[in-house]
Amino acid sequence: MDRLETRELVYFVAVAEELHFTRAAERLGIAQPPLSRAISRLERRMGVALLQRTSRRVALTSAGSVFLEECRRLLEGLDGAVRRTQQASLPPRLVLAVRPGTGSELLARMLRSYQSAELELVFTHDGTKVLRDGSADVALLCIGSDDLTDLRTTVVTEERPMALLPREHDLTRQTAVTVADLRRDPTYQDHCPPMGLDEILDRVTLGRLITVVGSGVGERLTPGVRAVPVTDLPGTTLALGRLKDATRPEVTAFVRAAQSVMAGHARGPAATA
Repeated sequence: MDRLETRELVYFVAVAEELHFTRAAERLGIAQPPLSRAISRLERRMGVALLQRTSRRVALTSAGSVFLEECRRLLEGLDGAVRRTQQASLPPRLVLAVRPGTGSELLARMLRSYQSAELELVFTHDGTKVLRDGSADVALLCIGSDDLTDLRTTVVTEERPMALLPREHDLTRQTAVTVADLRRDPTYQDHCPPMGLDEILDRVTLGRLITVVGSGVGERLTPGVRAVPVTDLPGTTLALGRLKDATRPEVTAFVRAAQSVMAGHARGPAATA
């Protein structure tokens, strides 16, 4: 079989997501008959039925469901390759993805020690996604909770869970709290919201938010916020992640700077997986 064209993958994804040829054609900006013919040709070339068609509905076959996920992965990989190629023509620049409320103290030391290129921070709760789609070069990830398949990681530190509370909150009188204690307050959120740490601290100060972050935020606390250890949540191992084939010197330089920072603070050498 001849190699499939990117256009065919895009056509199939549109039909598979819309499950309606007319809507898919409108989404693609083409007429419906050519789209139907293209999908039929694709099925004949592959020798597999990808769609079940009746006069009333379109549905994916089991093979079609597999092919949809493969197409998405391939198209995301292609988009990432284009972005990385475009970035290679620009002045040295590194994009670092960070989970809000995680590793703030550590990151501050890393950024002070890294001088190899312009650095941009992206706050996200899905660091692995932005690595794989090419939106970030390096991400601060959580070992054990993030999917690290096809990524290379360098462990940099351990963090204990801390509850961020308004200064006058009743729970600040305790030396430690549990998740059950926190859940009694209607402003508690199990997961740190997708926003920068400054905004999180502002919301806590105003009594609009209680959440749990890593102990690394200790040096960033504002006067209106108190951090109290949470006893029934596990600690977090933080690591710098990047694609296994990442070879840009800016990436290597940043990881080395991070390892140097940690060694200089008596945390022991970082381990590379």
